[in-house]
Amino acid sequence: MPRVVVVSPPFASHATPLSVLATALAAEGADVFFACAPEFAGLARGDGVAFVPLTVTRNANTGVAEATRQPAEEAARLGEFLEATRAGAVPTLLTQARHRRADMLADPEGVLSALRGLHERLRPHWYVTDQLGFAVTLALHCMGVPYATFCPGHPGYLPADSDAYFGVPYDWPASLRPSPADAGLLLAAARRNDTAFTEAFQDFARRHAPSAPAPGRAFALCSPHAVVHAYPEFSWLPAPPPGPVRLFADHLAAPPAPLDAAWSARLDALRRHARRIVLVAFGTFLSARDDVLRAVTEGVLGGMPDTAVIVAAGERAGALADLAGDRAVVVPSVPQQALLEHVDVMVHHGGGNSFTECLRAGVPALVLPFSSDQFAVARDAECSGTGVVADPNALPASAVPALLAALSGDARDHTAWFAARLRTRGPRWAAGELLRVMGERTGPAGRRGRASLPAE
Repeated sequence: MPRVVVVSPPFASHATPLSVLATALAAEGADVFFACAPEFAGLARGDGVAFVPLTVTRNANTGVAEATRQPAEEAARLGEFLEATRAGAVPTLLTQARHRRADMLADPEGVLSALRGLHERLRPHWYVTDQLGFAVTLALHCMGVPYATFCPGHPGYLPADSDAYFGVPYDWPASLRPSPADAGLLLAAARRNDTAFTEAFQDFARRHAPSAPAPGRAFALCSPHAVVHAYPEFSWLPAPPPGPVRLFADHLAAPPAPLDAAWSARLDALRRHARRIVLVAFGTFLSARDDVLRAVTEGVLGGMPDTAVIVAAGERAGALADLAGDRAVVVPSVPQQALLEHVDVMVHHGGGNSFTECLRAGVPALVLPFSSDQFAVARDAECSGTGVVADPNALPASAVPALLAALSGDARDHTAWFAARLRTRGPRWAAGELLRVMGERTGPAGRRGRASLPAE
């Protein structure tokens, strides 16, 4: 079996599923190293997984973005991003487009140097890298070593064709479809980024690996061997371009751990006052939108007397403490996967992890997308019949009961169908299939030897 280095950017929502994949690869017999920022050493779990400190970007998110210590410039960009979410979908995506170079390609030379040093020490046969870690992908391309790509969110992160652009949803949910003028602004910004990143990739490759194949279109650069998607292969998604094997794992969630005594007691207390429980969580960045958390919670408490609510409020838990009571728990963070086994509905932001975790658990969702690929994920929730979508910036508390009431009947049946399907795949399936591809693409000699590092 090969020696594999799994490289993750220092973001909890990316590092967690990648660590699950690393653990599954080790369980299938591989010799695995999990490479990430030192704060994530605890994610290297299980026999056969060792931790390697490696920082591949300047910004970070260790679980709650507002609570993560980071340089002033990174904190300022986070603040600008969160403020943009209040202006709507297109302003947010335009802000992210402006930030993209600093967020995702800040120090490609430093990343290449660090990976060359790591490669000399460990001599792995393969790498697995996050598709959004553009500097890592570019470095591995220049190094000429075998790697697989992990696509952490919506499959549209990898453009399906020449008319698709990173940062532009393949389709929009009905309630957030932009005007033609706004859509044009976003498309123009995405095209400019596409050109700028592609030119930067080509210049970097000419300087550091002149004999390597040209990297081509930057946002489409991925492993020529295999791409692992932590997402279902929905029939309505644009067909991916030919090339690598596409492994749709449906999800990369580890089996949920049992709830501890404290959380079991909280659930018992809520059930004494309510027939149904709603879980509200906006991921590791967007808990900062406490105005939307408040609207959802007040909508449940004021308009659904048979329903209780659990709110993951991050650094805003104190600001929302007045909502806590017999039918409401407000805490900084929650054991989301474990709680999904015990709640009736979830309200989330359209993050890929939250979406697939809900599908796996059979829990329908109200999706309130703010940024990134969340609009595409929300559209898939609509198309699959497993959720309803609303604009978080135009959500009065009075609208919440009707939206949540719509998540019964057909939505629950559709989600139960997907739950049965998703539980047949997951991380062990993905690991087995990925190792099969590695064996086929490398061959017996490559499995016994060590990948060599080409001269620059």
